[in-house]
Amino acid sequence: MCGSFCTFSKAFHQMEALVRAGYRVIPVMSETACSTDTRFGAAADMVKQAEAITKNRVLRSITDTEPIGPRNMCDLLLIAPCTGNTLAKLSLGVTDTAVTMAAKSHLRVLRPVLLCPATNDALGASAQNIGRLLNTRHIYFVPMQQDDPDQKPHSLVADFSRIPECVAAALEGRQVQPVF
Repeated sequence: MCGSFCTFSKAFHQMEALVRAGYRVIPVMSETACSTDTRFGAAADMVKQAEAITKNRVLRSITDTEPIGPRNMCDLLLIAPCTGNTLAKLSLGVTDTAVTMAAKSHLRVLRPVLLCPATNDALGASAQNIGRLLNTRHIYFVPMQQDDPDQKPHSLVADFSRIPECVAAALEGRQVQPVF
């Protein structure tokens, strides 16, 4: 989970759905996501909620997430929500948060990473990063749409309700279409 705090409730709902479907979920939160209190809730409460849903400790540092790949801890890494900042870092190979290290470590063993973007600049500055990532092997996207074209014309938010479908597809090496 990255710091698109307004989408945390959607992410938690899908986290619950994945657990109910039998998936073992290991929560990873960026340092910002697990330490920033916002109008959407206290950071400590968000961490507790993720741990209560998954029955696993939140991985929240680079050293926590580095073993993900070498230890084959996951079949798939889902980043939901995935901010524009994280999209940029992933597209340029920057590894300076728990989430970007989790992705790098997971991709190192050629396993799928599923991105669930939520960013106000997806059709602006982040568009080039999305384009690069669409052409990156083992990277998949949850389909996205404009959430408020009149007030936020560059904003895209993934359809969080499609996460279970997209997880299954990414595990098979398929991108769910249409992406937009």
